[in-house]
Amino acid sequence: MTPLAKRWVLGVLVGTCAVIVTLAVVVVWPTKPVGANTGPATSASVTAPAPPTSDVAGAFLAAFAKGDATAAAALTDDPQAAAGTLSSVWRGLAPQSVIAERAAPDPAATEVPFTVTWTFGPQRVWTYPSTLSLTEARRVRWTPALVHPKLAAGHGLVLRGSTGQPAVLDRDGTPLLVWQADGPAVVDPALAPLLLPAMARVAREQGGANGWHVALTDAAGTELERLAGSGGEGKPLASVLSIPVQRAAQAAVDSVAAPARLVAIKPSTGDILAVAQNGPAGAEPRALNGLYPPGSTFKIATATAALQAGVATPDTVLPCPGSLTIGQRTIPNDNGFALGDVPLHSAFARSCNTTFGQLAADLGPDALSTAAGQLGLNADFTIPGLTTEAGAVEPAQGNAQKVENGIGQGTVRASPFGVALMSATVASGRAVVPRLWRDLATEVTAGYQPPPRAVLDRVRAMMREVVTAGTATAIGRRGAVFGKTGTAQFGDGSAAHGWFTGYRGDLAFAVLVESAGSSAPAVAASSAFLGGVG
Repeated sequence: MTPLAKRWVLGVLVGTCAVIVTLAVVVVWPTKPVGANTGPATSASVTAPAPPTSDVAGAFLAAFAKGDATAAAALTDDPQAAAGTLSSVWRGLAPQSVIAERAAPDPAATEVPFTVTWTFGPQRVWTYPSTLSLTEARRVRWTPALVHPKLAAGHGLVLRGSTGQPAVLDRDGTPLLVWQADGPAVVDPALAPLLLPAMARVAREQGGANGWHVALTDAAGTELERLAGSGGEGKPLASVLSIPVQRAAQAAVDSVAAPARLVAIKPSTGDILAVAQNGPAGAEPRALNGLYPPGSTFKIATATAALQAGVATPDTVLPCPGSLTIGQRTIPNDNGFALGDVPLHSAFARSCNTTFGQLAADLGPDALSTAAGQLGLNADFTIPGLTTEAGAVEPAQGNAQKVENGIGQGTVRASPFGVALMSATVASGRAVVPRLWRDLATEVTAGYQPPPRAVLDRVRAMMREVVTAGTATAIGRRGAVFGKTGTAQFGDGSAAHGWFTGYRGDLAFAVLVESAGSSAPAVAASSAFLGGVG
């Protein structure tokens, strides 16, 4: 679980021109559009009137910081050359703001040290010292070195870097975010609204916004030297998100009227391929960290516990009555269906609550929590940018709670992320470490070990039967899908969420449709998802 870093740094330095004759002169001005009064000077457009103040240096610095090339040039002994250079510099740097500051103003001084600070955007600030000289006629002695000590006639200053370049890529190298002056910008806001803001924060935190530099160039624009910047080129971060899978996931949940959430994981690598919620589900990323009763999807864990404990095999014949009273708890099947005596694999495929309630009652108090932990539901991870919560399954407190937990009710809770992780573990046969980035590692804060391979082989076969002859035959046309449906009551028991989780090949996923009343909408959304993936 990652405490979500909510650091929004959107600083834009804007000020007003001010000449303060005290201990310092500080002038600040937002950049004006180039061309308004900063165009290249001509002998007709630039004259040399008497300075408007006896403090010529202060007036020059004020005009310089304002970006007013004409006014600044008029205070020099070479107005035409000064106007041309200053206009060119402003075009090349396009700053958000400039501060020109002298430490000890003295109107009588002929050598005036000052400091220039250019701001180009968040984390893009360039500060350096310079000096101007005054002639006997009390004009600024023009030299390009006023702008920067290394600037000479015929040279230029240009801001270069990552603006417009990719900030974050998907797994195939397609840009998800690109750099702008104020930070990463989303290419397609509708693509992954739960993930893209987190990706932008991580890109900023990784220093990608510093992929910039100020270049000293010759007259042809060839770079001669780098004067400032991060020293890097803003190399984009590579995520493992898949744009095609994400689009299919979003389309699938958008096809549902009720709140719907979907998480898809690549079992072989742990790559988070997609995270989607529809409009009714809201903006909070509950697909990743919202905890719900998982209903009969948890029978994957109950079956795993029973197989490991040796209380049953897939072929063990067990009763499946329409309802069953164990102690003071009566468990019904959906709509009261009864199968009679059937093998465990058939009871799993048809999602017989009474069979699994009795199995849970025959297990030890910590058997279900142990099996759930082996499937990742008690695992915890720190994924850069994300806050995730897989689930919470504690040992049962009493037999009644154990029975309820066995069918995914009681105190058992899991998120769509955790249920997808459970299916990914079954598919891969190993502990899966989910990740969002290729080069930024996921920290395992609470790891797990998977169930024995022989147990998982049997669970896989039962999950396949759910699709071929059980409660999810509607998804059978989507290929070799392994899965489990779930209906989970909540509140006073009058309403229920619908679930489907499973995998096909190297794609594991979970779908939750809130207040669906049955698993059918989740199965339909899952079918649409797999159809969209192809």
